[in-house]
Amino acid sequence: MTTTQLIEQIQHKKSFLCIGLDVDLNKIPRHLLTTEDPIFEFNKAIIDATHDLCVSYKPNMAFYEAHGLKGWQSLRKTIDYINERHPEIFTIADAKRGDIGNTSAMYAKAFLEDLNFDSVTVAPYMGKDSVEPFLTFENKHAIMLALTSNEGAFDFQTQQTEGEELYKKVIRTSKTWQNSHRLMYVVGATKAEYFAEIRKIIPKSFLLVPGVGAQGGSLSEVCQYGMNDEVGLLVNSSRGIIYASGESDFAEKAREEALKLQQEMRDIMHLASI
Repeated sequence: MTTTQLIEQIQHKKSFLCIGLDVDLNKIPRHLLTTEDPIFEFNKAIIDATHDLCVSYKPNMAFYEAHGLKGWQSLRKTIDYINERHPEIFTIADAKRGDIGNTSAMYAKAFLEDLNFDSVTVAPYMGKDSVEPFLTFENKHAIMLALTSNEGAFDFQTQQTEGEELYKKVIRTSKTWQNSHRLMYVVGATKAEYFAEIRKIIPKSFLLVPGVGAQGGSLSEVCQYGMNDEVGLLVNSSRGIIYASGESDFAEKAREEALKLQQEMRDIMHLASI
């Protein structure tokens, strides 16, 4: 998917909502555990209930890898279902991969070619040769960790190096890499005040923003500091939507929570004349 197509979806749906499909078998409704593939049945119901309210789905790989082959089968069924039923939706493999040379090339092939995700999250600690292999696929994207929402982010990311914070140096450096126009960046919602500084470096890039909802991030603050004239944001909510209910009405309740966020996003876009 091109960024132009993603922007068109945002404008059409008046939404920049990304829904994280982080399926924990200990949290899904008990009746699904009797089905042949509980993970896929849960995802299918969430997708059917919310696809018109969001522009992106983001399965976190850990929740599938933990179940071995069955988990990967559930993942493939999920991404195939999205691509076949809702090809306009931007898909993110939240894998946070990053290694050098042929290893990154194989990770990229697995997620962007074999599974046919639109994008994959990557870790930049090993530098350009760990990220550039993900940027060779036309109309695909790598979403690079820039400033994360966890407590440990302060261990390294905000430390001063050569007169500026490390996260800024990482973002600046990434702009010099081959096919860097295919880069997006992860910036945590719980650090909303940093968005203005980040926008000085990458004013047009899309930012994937976790941390709204269950982690306490503020959508209005994220938009105040991070939105550009094309929105330029994918704001993710996982637990706050998919686990809104643990009963048989889980999909209906998920839709209600997604609708609340979509309506807030619609209002923010209206005020910004987007």
